[in-house]
Amino acid sequence: MSHKKTAEAMIKCAGPIESALLPRLLHVTEAAAIAASYQMGRGNKYYADQVSVEAMRRTLNYLDMKGIIKIGEGERDEAPMLYIGEHVGTWKGDLEVDIAVDPLEGTNLAANGTPGAISVMAMAERGGLFHGPDIYMDKIVVGSEVVRYERRHPEDSISLDAPVRDNLQIVAKALNRNIDELVVVILDRPRHEAKIKEIRETGARVNLITDGDLMPGVSTAIRGSGVHVVMGAGGSGEAVLIAAAMKILGGKILARLVLPTVANAGSEEAIAKEKAEKMPRLEKMGITEMNMSDVLDTNQLVPGNDVIFSATGVTPGTILKGVNLFGEGDARVHSLTMGSSGVVKFTDTMYIHDKEATPLRFI
Repeated sequence: MSHKKTAEAMIKCAGPIESALLPRLLHVTEAAAIAASYQMGRGNKYYADQVSVEAMRRTLNYLDMKGIIKIGEGERDEAPMLYIGEHVGTWKGDLEVDIAVDPLEGTNLAANGTPGAISVMAMAERGGLFHGPDIYMDKIVVGSEVVRYERRHPEDSISLDAPVRDNLQIVAKALNRNIDELVVVILDRPRHEAKIKEIRETGARVNLITDGDLMPGVSTAIRGSGVHVVMGAGGSGEAVLIAAAMKILGGKILARLVLPTVANAGSEEAIAKEKAEKMPRLEKMGITEMNMSDVLDTNQLVPGNDVIFSATGVTPGTILKGVNLFGEGDARVHSLTMGSSGVVKFTDTMYIHDKEATPLRFI
């Protein structure tokens, strides 16, 4: 008879995707991260991205699954592999999965050798991930303590349409902090100047980042990370990947689609041109000018019930360490994996080809 405090109940809750594919998903992000790490600091973000994409695709194709890329490197005519709609895996067995990938989140970070680059992906059962177009999403991300507070105080809920001050007051109350103790992460972009000013006027502290707001989004649900809120417009794919982690960790994301020209306050001519180029493709996904401004929550972005997530550090970050290379293809990598059972793992992995030449060292 199992004791109520053991992990057996959570292990039994793992669905077929988590049970069969999560351990292998770790290998996929590790392979992509190691490939990218060889290009770290070399200044060529395109080649760093290319080698990580190739490594991720090769490793994905070893898995016995019927996988379809829902969030990828772009549309079929824009990306040679891991494009939206591409079939990956062996297409053997019964597991049918939708996949969101970002083989190198933070290409500039990797190319410049600066902190925060990762390799990341998520999977869910067929229909379990939002089929997002390659445009922006405006978003706000908070952790599980805010979700619990909202459940107890339904009159206090964060909203994309609320003033920044109102949202931060709710977060402060949920975390039992003063607003001036909060840290808000936001991409350092001209489109965010007004929002950054609003945040600072509340007294909250702003962490401006040049690229890569995916892991900061995940970090809102990890106590002790030093990140309490993520705001601002970024890639829609990153928003879906954040949502996959939030679904597992109990946090919350609210997001709405927005065309880049609109987010960046482009001219009427530029907006009209982008609409003419992108709306026919978006309409095939069921996205129209009428519903594009709808707010999507965590469950709408990731409706699946058997969700898995893996991220591996490429360059050092707040949550994940970067890849250490030892020569001859040997490497040490640090990853975060999780599944809908609620089991979360931080994994420190060593890849050593010749144990005599390079003995395993306890560090």
